Amino acid sequence: MGAESMDRIGLRRKPKQERSIQRLDLILAAAAKIIAEKGVSAMRMTELAIAAKVPIGSVYQYFPEKAAIVKALFDQHASAIQAKMAAMFADVQSIDQALDVVCATIDWYYDSYHNDPVYLGVWMGTETDQDLLQLNIEHSGHVAGIFRDAVRQLAPDLCDEEMYARTYLFSHLIGAVIRLAAVSEEALARRMLDEWKRVIRASLFATTVARAA
Repeated sequence: MGAESMDRIGLRRKPKQERSIQRLDLILAAAAKIIAEKGVSAMRMTELAIAAKVPIGSVYQYFPEKAAIVKALFDQHASAIQAKMAAMFADVQSIDQALDVVCATIDWYYDSYHNDPVYLGVWMGTETDQDLLQLNIEHSGHVAGIFRDAVRQLAPDLCDEEMYARTYLFSHLIGAVIRLAAVSEEALARRMLDEWKRVIRASLFATTVARAA
C-alpha cells in the first residue's frame, strides 16, 4: 500500500502518554458501538466525538477520516485472526491434518464472528473503500502465508507458484464465504460452509498432487 493511501487511512500520530492512549481507546470503543448499531456508512465524526466524550479535534488528531477508524478496528481483528491461525497450524504433521485444520478454521471463524456486529460492520466497511479493500486483501495474503509455511515443512515440493496462487485465492475466498454465511439464515449458512469445506478437501491439492504422481 502506497504512502498516499496510508496517509488517509493510517493513524496521524501514535499516542505515547497514558492519557492519550486512553483517549484513543475511548474513540475506538465509541466507534465500535456506533458501527455495531448503524454500520460504517452511517457513522459521523461529530457523532463519534460526542459518544466518546472527547472534543472533535481529538478525533481528527488521530484519524484523518472515517476510513482510518475502520482500519484501526480492522487491524485489531486481523491481528487476532492471524495469531489464531498461526496457533492452529503450529502442530500440523501431515497434509490431511492441514486440510482438517483449514476446515476447523472455517468453523471457528464463523462461530466466532457471525454474531459479532462490530466485526461484521467493520468487515463490510472494508468493501466500500478501495484502500481498505486492499488492506483486506493483504490480510488474506498473511493468512495464506501461515498456511504455506505449514505445508512447506510437510511437503516442500508442493510449495510452487501454483500452490502460492492457490493458497492466496482460497484464503481470500474463505473470507468471502464467511461474510456470506454471516448474513444468511443459520441453517443455510451451515450448509454453505459444509459445501465450501468439501470444495477445499477436493481441490486444494488436487492438481498439484495429480501432477506429482
